[in-house]
Amino acid sequence: MHSTKHFLLTGILLMIMVLSAFSQQKTVIHIEKAKEQQYNKNLGPDIERLIGNVVLRQDSTWFYCDSAHLNEKSKNFDAFGNVHIKVSDTLNIYGDLLKYNGERREAELFNNVKLIDDTTILETEYLIYYRMKKLAVYPDHGIITSGENVLKSKRGYYQSDRKEFYFSQDVELINPEYTTYTDTMMFNTRTETAWFYSPTLMRGEDRTVYTEYGWYNTRTDIAQLERNNQLSGKEQYVESDWMFYDRNTGYGYAKGNVVVTDTTHKMILKGNTGRIWEDEGRSYVTDHASAITYDKKDSLYLHADTLFMFFDSLREAREMRAYFNVRFFRTDLQGVCDSLVYHSIDSTMRMYKSPVLWSSKNQLTADSIFIIIANEQLDSLVMYNSAFIVSRDSIEGFNQIKGKNMVGFFLENELDKIDVDGNAQTVYWVREDDGNLVGINLARSSTMSIKLEENTIKGITYFSSPAEVMYPLKDLPKEESVLKGFKWLSDQRPSDKNDIFRKVEKEQLILEEKPGNEKQPD
Repeated sequence: MHSTKHFLLTGILLMIMVLSAFSQQKTVIHIEKAKEQQYNKNLGPDIERLIGNVVLRQDSTWFYCDSAHLNEKSKNFDAFGNVHIKVSDTLNIYGDLLKYNGERREAELFNNVKLIDDTTILETEYLIYYRMKKLAVYPDHGIITSGENVLKSKRGYYQSDRKEFYFSQDVELINPEYTTYTDTMMFNTRTETAWFYSPTLMRGEDRTVYTEYGWYNTRTDIAQLERNNQLSGKEQYVESDWMFYDRNTGYGYAKGNVVVTDTTHKMILKGNTGRIWEDEGRSYVTDHASAITYDKKDSLYLHADTLFMFFDSLREAREMRAYFNVRFFRTDLQGVCDSLVYHSIDSTMRMYKSPVLWSSKNQLTADSIFIIIANEQLDSLVMYNSAFIVSRDSIEGFNQIKGKNMVGFFLENELDKIDVDGNAQTVYWVREDDGNLVGINLARSSTMSIKLEENTIKGITYFSSPAEVMYPLKDLPKEESVLKGFKWLSDQRPSDKNDIFRKVEKEQLILEEKPGNEKQPD
């Protein structure tokens, strides 16, 4: 019995609380001011006509108009002429006609509608404002002005307590830096930040940005793009899965499938991480980094741990630097080295620290190697200090050219002539036209010039103090078959564009093979 009374008492208290809360919401429409008040049966039962400088109030919201038709019983009214709703100290709404439902606290405004919240202005022809939700909705075209930003869309709504506009269909954001086109967007007027939720195109004076999700702060000029991002300028084009960019400092950070394309110099950089400092004129990609240079005839594929790109004041690429574990492949040229520099101005590629270069049958090594490209073809190369060229003549032997420095000249992308300067030495397997071996020629001279045809030595010209001897194969001293510093590194040669990512141990790069222990060619 006691529990039953307790249950009934609890129920009664809950009903009182609900009824009390309900009664609190049942506020009335107050007539604060009007020049005339009259009832007109032609307008309908319970309708009171208010004329002249009409002021109405519900709760803390004030309504101003030239005239109104008020139904106090239903708490509805229609307002006509110079309609003004003062929602708060900062939020005001204007229009020519208002239909207000006092029970639901909903306002419909028609014709020349204007919503002003602080310095933000929304203009449209039809607006619904839900007071309880602090939500304004326009279903058919609106224009928002916020600071230097102008926003247009077919549909949208404004959450006044959060200062956030939500736009859909034919959205356009115009500010001094970019004009943005999208289908779904949110804009916070307090932070002046736009959020994009669908394919979005941002057009600026010198670049275009595409993204499918991200944000852009129009006040600070900072953007973060998080899905299928593309940034294109006059000569450069950048793609990535995620991108951050600060226009003020020129700093950008990208990660995930980063691709940088320079159409002027026909170069593509790839990696999983990239950064750019525009004001400093430099950028880099790393993490599975690669570079591709292309022309009408061929492409060069290069990999290194990190690739740096340097720009001039006009943001044109002038130099690329590749650091550590460099490997590259082109149909007519392959190479490995520790670091490499490519100058786009004169199309010069410079290889440093244990460089190895392969051109057809020839393997070239030196302390450093410079390669010059002209008219999209290999033009010449310079080998500095401990220059060495090797090519396999047969399973038993190698043609070898050694000297302090060498200069090589290409004809149709194949070595045509080599000039050797300083302590020039050769081991040359001399053959008849039919391929029969004549003997092995050993020669020394201060300088010499070597002519090649189809990557085979066809003649040697000595310029000073030559010393030459020809051995039949059976009489060739074993210790004379290779020159000091001989290396055969075919196992390290990149075989195709995918092989550039193969890791090579450094000790393998300096392996010296003894005659008779050579590995078979690939």
